[in-house]
Parts: sequence; C-alpha cells; structure tokens
Amino acid sequence: MKKTLLTTVCTAAIVMGAATTSFAAANPFSDVPTEHWAYDAVQQLVKDGVVEGYPDQTFQGDKAITRYEMAQMIAKAMAKKNVPVSDKPLIDKLAAEFADELNNLGARVANLEKNADNVKWDGVFESTYTSTRHDTNTGRKDKKNAETYTFRLEPTATLNDNWKVHARLDADGDYKNDSSGEVNLKRVWAEGQYGDFNIKLGKLPNSINLLSITDDPYSGVAVTFGKNWQVTAEAGRLDDAHFIDMSRDKNGLLSKDAFANNNDTANYQAAMLGSAVGKFAANVAYQHLTSTFNQKELPVAYYNGKLGRTDYAANIWSAQGGYAFDKNSFLKAEYAKNLKADNEDTAYSVEYDYRGAVPANRGSWGVYLAYRNIGQYASPWSTYDDALDAGQKGVETGVTWTAFRNVKLIGKYFAGKDRIADKSAKKLFARADIFF
Repeated sequence: MKKTLLTTVCTAAIVMGAATTSFAAANPFSDVPTEHWAYDAVQQLVKDGVVEGYPDQTFQGDKAITRYEMAQMIAKAMAKKNVPVSDKPLIDKLAAEFADELNNLGARVANLEKNADNVKWDGVFESTYTSTRHDTNTGRKDKKNAETYTFRLEPTATLNDNWKVHARLDADGDYKNDSSGEVNLKRVWAEGQYGDFNIKLGKLPNSINLLSITDDPYSGVAVTFGKNWQVTAEAGRLDDAHFIDMSRDKNGLLSKDAFANNNDTANYQAAMLGSAVGKFAANVAYQHLTSTFNQKELPVAYYNGKLGRTDYAANIWSAQGGYAFDKNSFLKAEYAKNLKADNEDTAYSVEYDYRGAVPANRGSWGVYLAYRNIGQYASPWSTYDDALDAGQKGVETGVTWTAFRNVKLIGKYFAGKDRIADKSAKKLFARADIFF
C-alpha cells in the first residue's frame, strides 16, 4: 500500500531522530532551494506518472521540501518499472545529485525496489466516429453514422518472477443517444514465462494470424515455445456469435442471419509456426472450429455457408510475411483460406507502412496504404474491421499522429465493394486514443 509523502516524512523524522549520527554526512532536513533544478525535474516525472508528489500532485505551492523528501521521490522513480525512455536520463541525474540521501535510505530503497508496482494499470479512452455507405439494387443507399466511446482498463499483476495475471475491462457508450454501458470483464488470464516457454490460461486473446479470428478472445489455454523458431498451440471454447453471417446478398442488403441472436459456442484449436530473421518475419497457421449447437436445428451461425451440411466446421489455413526495409518502412502480406467453405473462402491483404505514431513521442506520425480482400468464411472477424467488414474488398489508407503526449489520432478510409453484391462500399473511420 502506498503511503502519502507527508506520512512518510513523519515516520522518517522519528527514525532519523534515533539515528542522527548515521545521517551526519548529509543533512536530510535541509531544504532544497525552491529555485533548484530538481523541482522541475521531479515535476516532469510526476507529470509522466513516474512518481507522486503530495496528494494534490504538487509541491504545495512554493513550499520547499527537504533533501530526504526529494530522495524519497527519486527512490520511487528508480524502483518504477516501464519508465519512459525520455525520463531515464533525468532520473540518473537526480540520483547523482542526491546520492548521499539515497545511500542513507539503504534498506528502505531495496525494499521499495522489491515491492513497488506489483499491480500495474494501463488504460485508454477511445472516442470513435464512423460513417459507412453502401449501394444497393433497391434504388437507395444504405447509410450509417456512429459516434461511440470506450473506456478501457488493463491491469497486470506480477505474482513472482515467472507468473503474471492480466485483465481487460471495457465500458462502452454512444454519444448520439447519450447511453453508457456497464463495465464488463472482457479478458482475464494468467501467464507464466520460463525461459523460451510461455503458457497462458483463462479468457485470453487469440494470437494467430491477423486475417482470421485474431480479435476474438476465447476461453482456454495457449502454449508458445522456441526462440528463433516459435511454435504456438491454442485450444478452448469460443463464442460463435461473432461468426453470424454479415455478408450482403445480391441486392446489397445484409443477410437475415446477421440479425439472429445466437448463444452457441464453438470448440476451437489452433497452431502456428513462426520465425523472424533479420528484416524478415513470417508464420504459417491453422485454425479449426467445430460448432456445438444442436445440428437438428437450422443454424443461424455458421462457418462455411453450407446450410444443409452435417459437419458444422471450419478449417482455416493462413500465412503471413513481413519485410522491414529500414526502421521507417515496412511491407506485409497475408493470406487465409477456409477449406470447408465453397464460397467466400479466401482472404488476403497487402499493406505498406511508413513510420508510425508512438503515444509517448509527441509529433510522431505514420501513414499506410493497403489492398484487402476479405472473404466472409476465411476471415469472419479480422482485426481490420475498423475500416472494412468481412465480405468486402478494396483499398484502405490511413494516418496516425501523436498530437500530444499520450494522445494519438487515427484516421482511416476504405473504398471498395461488397463481394457478393458487387456494389460500392465506403467507410470513414476516425478515432482519438487517450492513454493513461
């Protein structure tokens, strides 16, 4: 449990009163002059979330603080994990300035380093606008605008040197009707790391090829092992509501099955082999889904478009490759095929990226250009659905920009067609991500 700085100072005063001689080399009660550069330095660390000031996050106006208080803040900064790279030189400079006081803290600092940040909280507030347009054979355009937001928390608890527990909690809302939802636990899993062997179990994210069902978490277990060549195996149960047919018919209208309410699950198994050598990285993967719903009933969620079949399953093979020309320029290509499907059974994507916005680096930016062709049954819920849905193909372009530290702006535009209807489809996507 973290103590307030004021409580810590009071406790320190009692300890130091009983051991005055041991602190003779550096008087911890002498004030740091208010014009000292350390104030600005620590204020920057407070702003970056590396250390805490007083409860109101200030130095209480023009109040001078003691060298001991300053050392306490620096000790917390030294013990902090995942410190922004830009703050590390600042911490080193402060540590050199207050070396005697830090040395006098002795065992206190060692204990702080051991126990600090057992639970680390990350989060983001996403504000999103989308505008979609579809042509149809009915003489009207299908138009839809959406203005939504998501508040997300992602805690990570470090249990020991090998194990951590991760979670993700989301709360969604809609600006247009002033609605807000409850906080839902989306994912929670334990992760163990032993050398080159990694194991995860719980409700965890899929880590197989981006084109297929990567964005769909499942309940089960995942194992990864290897160094230069890595093998990943996953197995569990998956909510197949995400596989309801969202393709459009020959008139450009959504299938009636898209509106069905489905509570069934699928048995899920997957395996991937991947490697990264120098500037090149590649993987091949296999994913298998078998429905668990009553096969005597007409299926409303299916994986290959065959309504009269007895085998409600999908076998999706995929491959992915990427090449980094330099630190700013990257090309990647992906392909997926569902061997169980007779149509809409292939998906592929080719994308070129130049640079990229980094939330911690104000002013950083990136652009990309891609062509994607996403078959409904080869890629039922890809990570690319911000810009285009399954069953669509066309050109996608986008830009990212860190306008302020930890504030990233994202813009995407898709122009193409619905594959079955062969009608024009367009989508504009804009989002502001505020990280904390």
